[in-house]
Amino acid sequence: MKYVLVTGGVVSGLGKGVTASSIGVLLKACGLRVTSIKIDPYLNTDAGTMSPFEHGEVFVLDDGGEVDLDLGNYERFLDTTLTRDNNITTGKIFRSVIDKERKGDYLGKTVQVVPHITDAIQEWIERVAMVPVDGKEGPADVCVIELGGTIGDIESMPFIEGLGQFSYRVGPGNFCLVHVSLVPVLNVVGEQKTKPTQHSVRGLRGLGLTPNILACRSTKVLDENVKAKLAQFCHVPAENIVTLYDVPNIWHVPLLLRDQKAHEAILKELNLHGVAREPDLKEWTARTILCDKLHDTVRIAMVGKYTGLSDAYLSVLKALLHASVACHQKLVVDWVAAGDLEDATAAEAPEVHKAAWDLLKGADGVLVPGGFGDRGVRGKILAAKYARENKVPFLGICLGMQIAVIEFAQSVLNLHDANSTEFDPETKNPCVIFMPEQGSKTHMGGTMRLGSRRTYFKVADCKSAKLYGNVNYVDERHRHRYEVNPDMVSQLENAGLSFVGRDETDRRMEIVELTTHPYFVGVQFHPEFKSRPGKPSATFLGLIAAACGNLTSVLQGNGHVSKSVSNGISNGHSPAKVHQNGHVYKSSNGSSVNGVYSNGNGVHW
Repeated sequence: MKYVLVTGGVVSGLGKGVTASSIGVLLKACGLRVTSIKIDPYLNTDAGTMSPFEHGEVFVLDDGGEVDLDLGNYERFLDTTLTRDNNITTGKIFRSVIDKERKGDYLGKTVQVVPHITDAIQEWIERVAMVPVDGKEGPADVCVIELGGTIGDIESMPFIEGLGQFSYRVGPGNFCLVHVSLVPVLNVVGEQKTKPTQHSVRGLRGLGLTPNILACRSTKVLDENVKAKLAQFCHVPAENIVTLYDVPNIWHVPLLLRDQKAHEAILKELNLHGVAREPDLKEWTARTILCDKLHDTVRIAMVGKYTGLSDAYLSVLKALLHASVACHQKLVVDWVAAGDLEDATAAEAPEVHKAAWDLLKGADGVLVPGGFGDRGVRGKILAAKYARENKVPFLGICLGMQIAVIEFAQSVLNLHDANSTEFDPETKNPCVIFMPEQGSKTHMGGTMRLGSRRTYFKVADCKSAKLYGNVNYVDERHRHRYEVNPDMVSQLENAGLSFVGRDETDRRMEIVELTTHPYFVGVQFHPEFKSRPGKPSATFLGLIAAACGNLTSVLQGNGHVSKSVSNGISNGHSPAKVHQNGHVYKSSNGSSVNGVYSNGNGVHW
């Protein structure tokens, strides 16, 4: 097994996860099989209990693992299916060591960070690296390991020590260290400064790790004299120093690495030149160029409670982007804070209230993502009501589906107190109730309905089934405790809602559609977690296709965008979108970050 370790220096948020994913893409394009591991130095056992504001979204795996969002980058870029063990945390390592100590496995020895914690880290890496994640037999050729945090952090010291020992143990030719660092440009002098990277590399070497490759984040390409200076002071060959400069979208990063021959440097360090081929990235390149050239816009209003941090909805944004590129549309995301739509905001801050409603009414489609807690629930209900009454394409995910059901019960069935028992335990019309597979209301970590579960289509002739390719069932990932009350389903269906997808027991409602609406779909699962750049999620594809007026063609293609649709969108300007309320809204460009245009919160590197 060969190992590539990606570390970060100077500041956090440089894009180590994207860099590690891109290295994986490049090595995979060279014909190698790749797996990946993310190390998070925090004491939490997993990411499940952390606020999205604290650490971005919680990414859910097939096996129910609640992990760091960077594993989502790995799965999307490499098209793999990882496990919870591919995410190592300090909490997991300490727990495993303490469990062994309690059982007496250490035979009375004093349990210490070195060697017991560091040995546990190395054993975990070797064990997980051997598990195939690409659906093929046998272990991968290369394991890409990302160490979270920044070199010098106290909490990452045991991992640094363990990885230093590991690099010595596996030996030269089996270990390659890529250090991602910042080369800032001071506006006053306009000069690229190398000192932060020099200090970062010096600290790394002092801790027992020597970088083989430097990946320098900068606003522009590194000057040759800057490269020479870095090579001299960091003891890294100039040809092993690559620039990861700012790009329109992150799909460019594997291409940047390829163009600067990063794969040759890695293959040389790992003695893989005789095994690997020249990287084949034709499809990846075509998709990247297409994304940059799109000009016809589709506006999606994202109505949520964490709109101040785009990483809280990272997989949702990626799924929207995948679907938009498939439909040859430039995605514009309008962030709408759910609370701003509520009457309380109208009284306290009327300008904020009006701005939020203007964004909602100007959108071609509305998306209400998942979430927890009662803040902003009323605003989400109002957004669902607006989309339903005005025939605006709508997608509700997890809580978003529950919101759609609650709104329908309140407005159509005239059950004005209809609610979820999560928000009103005393409601007389509980549309949504507590239905866990395991766990309790008191313990939060790992107690939800988590991971891949099967959904059976009960109505063959429905939009969702067609979007999924007319299959009998789908496997999607879940993360929730509350579900639609099965005792109210017949009442809701008699009024027009159709629960087209259910689990094997027929008690859990998985997909709901409003048959009289152009596209009004709610799903209890999280389809965004399985969306891929070349294989967009079916429900997201339906939303984007409906928002740009081409859903019929996509449905006729059983969830595939036909060439005529793609050509019609890309070669000409899409018509103005006219909703039932008679208003015509024109799209306008916002600022672009990472290929997603928005009204203020872009997707970060």
